[in-house]
Amino acid sequence: MTRAPQSASALSVPPAVAQQAVDWWLLLMGADASAAQRAACQAWCAADPLHAQAWERIQQVNEQLSGWVAPQQAGLARATLAPARRAARRRTVQALALLVFGGGAAWQLQQSAPWQRLRADARTPRGERRRMVLEDGTQLVLNGGSALNIDYSPQQRRLHLLEGEMLITTAADARAFVVETAAGQAQALGTRFVVRAGDDGSTRVSVFEGAVRLRPRQSPGDTQVLQAGQQAQFGARHISELAPVHEESTAWTDGILIARGMPLADMLQALQPYSAAALVCAPEVAGLRMSGSYPLDDMARVLATLDSLPELHVRRLTRWWGREEVVLEPAANTAR
Repeated sequence: MTRAPQSASALSVPPAVAQQAVDWWLLLMGADASAAQRAACQAWCAADPLHAQAWERIQQVNEQLSGWVAPQQAGLARATLAPARRAARRRTVQALALLVFGGGAAWQLQQSAPWQRLRADARTPRGERRRMVLEDGTQLVLNGGSALNIDYSPQQRRLHLLEGEMLITTAADARAFVVETAAGQAQALGTRFVVRAGDDGSTRVSVFEGAVRLRPRQSPGDTQVLQAGQQAQFGARHISELAPVHEESTAWTDGILIARGMPLADMLQALQPYSAAALVCAPEVAGLRMSGSYPLDDMARVLATLDSLPELHVRRLTRWWGREEVVLEPAANTAR
């Protein structure tokens, strides 16, 4: 297949605008894209000629690809997901970045979070969990909204968690087993553990069997070994104090969130992988302690339960860019 020539207009799109266009494309290619989000994308295109130019370029390439693949695979996103092998998928995404924008814009897009997620070896959309068995027998459970790359070699087993959360049960193997995140490394010492990558760049590791050694990315000499029943959060430079962890915290693998005096802000963070809308709470109720069992696959029911509490009111908003937002605020602040 010969590479399609790039137009002058493709090369004149600034990287920042190209990034925004790809973000819109990824959002609208999702199965849960709403009419409000589509309308917001149209408004973004109309707001600036460069926006329209970038979006037009994406549509042009999408039409070209539709002629290269089978009808059931038409569409830029599906063409990207088509290769079965991990290396082939990554090469496809890289080629598409060059095809759409080329030059520095393509390089910057390939480093961006949306592209990293798109080319990930394994992904789960919001609201879904995925169970996997790796080639060595290691078992994974990915939480909703997770993405990771898998790098197995004769010398080591390495996973790169780009976002989200996963439960890992390692298989016996002479090779080292390491999980990388933006914060650093978590090396398994024969174990069963959970790794969660936070939106702020931090990582939380909870150990249920065996032990895990934490190594911050920018302070590799400052390590900490977590034993079974312990958890800790770490960033690129430091590791927090150890805290106890209980087996029930893995109930999300079976579609249940169990809260025992959990701060509301932490509860919303745990629920977020199952909500297309952003879940936020007012500072006045962020520390409100929550208890109970909540079905992760029925977010409407969970929000109705929270709205029925005398301390809380649930308010729904739609931002100008089309993202829906659910705000939990003190009931006293609003008229029921």
